[in-house]
Amino acid sequence: MALQFKSGLIFLTCVALSCASLCPGQTSPQEPIPGPPGEQSPDQRQAGSISGTVVDGSGAVVAGARVSLTREDQSPERDALSGDDGQFSFANVAPGPFQLTITAAGFATQSSNGILRSGEVHVVPPIALPVASTETDVQVVLSPPEVAEAQVKDEEKQRVLRVIPNFYVTYDPHPVALSPKQKFELAWKTSIDPFTFGVVGAIAGLQQAQNDFSGYGQGTQGYAKRYGASYANVVSGTFLGSAILPSLLKQDPRYFYKGTGTRRSRILYALANAVICKGDNGHWQANYSNILGNFAAGGISNLYYPAEDRNGAGLTFENGLIGIGATGAANLFQEFVVKKLSRNGTNHAPPNP
Repeated sequence: MALQFKSGLIFLTCVALSCASLCPGQTSPQEPIPGPPGEQSPDQRQAGSISGTVVDGSGAVVAGARVSLTREDQSPERDALSGDDGQFSFANVAPGPFQLTITAAGFATQSSNGILRSGEVHVVPPIALPVASTETDVQVVLSPPEVAEAQVKDEEKQRVLRVIPNFYVTYDPHPVALSPKQKFELAWKTSIDPFTFGVVGAIAGLQQAQNDFSGYGQGTQGYAKRYGASYANVVSGTFLGSAILPSLLKQDPRYFYKGTGTRRSRILYALANAVICKGDNGHWQANYSNILGNFAAGGISNLYYPAEDRNGAGLTFENGLIGIGATGAANLFQEFVVKKLSRNGTNHAPPNP
């Protein structure tokens, strides 16, 4: 009996083992199902950390740089600042690809990519920030007196055929009003110009040849007196009509080149500018400076012409009208001829008064 019981027990055990071997799909609930080699389940992926150092082009640490951590899984962006030693760190970072973006004042933005392994303490190589390239836009704004001074310097270079001074004309469409100092500067430059001395010498020679102002006599002494009287006319007329009165009456002594329109309109414009001018306020007005300046110069001439040639009011009126007429003729010459022959004058656009 005992032998039969043992034999039956052995038989049942063998049957159970055979069933287990024939049913491989049945496993013990305590045994884990192995996955593909080298791959970890989500429960086995451990967070890691990322750290590094921010430096500049010379290798010196950069403190206060902002380091932004972004990931491909759309996780929220994380930011950190580099410390005084230039170091930064991010703790508890899920494994996977990541990108670091580093910004700092005065430096160009830099980025660094990497992959964090499960449980890894990832140290990024030193990140060097290049100095940002800067573009500076500097606008230099000149004050009106400075602009006017630049215009005066240009006008002092204007010469007809590179010889004859052409200071009292502007080709700028929007010239700035001259200051009293600049008006006197132009008058002085005109009075001491070598060409002025040459013209006065020619006038004095013609007067002597015709024996004008016979009270001066002939010879060297007579020529010197005629030269002095003619030069005094030029200087007094220039300073009175182009510096003193324009400063007092706030008028511009220059001729404003027109250059556009019909020939008739330009002729009328040039002639009219003998008796009208622009004020320092930019408005057209009667040219009291030129009119009064010519008559005043004619009156002053009575002081140094020979007594027999002084005609009082007659001489004053005559010289005044001659001066006004000469201004009109000079304006016509300016409008139609001088610009083509004047150095530097052709570089300016004509105004539209």
